[in-house]
Amino acid sequence: MPRGDAFHAIAEGNRRVLLDLLRQGEQPVGDLVDAAGLSYSLVSQHLQVLLDAKVVARRPEGRQRLYRLEAAPLRVVHDWTAEYEDFWQARIDRLRTRLEGR
Repeated sequence: MPRGDAFHAIAEGNRRVLLDLLRQGEQPVGDLVDAAGLSYSLVSQHLQVLLDAKVVARRPEGRQRLYRLEAAPLRVVHDWTAEYEDFWQARIDRLRTRLEGR
């Protein structure tokens, strides 16, 4: 998958943690480091992957850089996983039928 791909961006658990933190609003790297319990270097590396995928945006404010969630590129992930809802619902319905038949 290309580096800037939304699927690649969310493939790593720590990046999903950072995205979850950014759902709360714009934050500087230091706050993300503290909240995620990761090193500054590791958070910076993960943020770069998220920036490349355009699921995170950055803006300067004084000496800090603030990061915010840009969820629109994640829509492709949502749309792809939504295709499996019917599949799983059919399986659950069959299981329910079997259990009720006992």
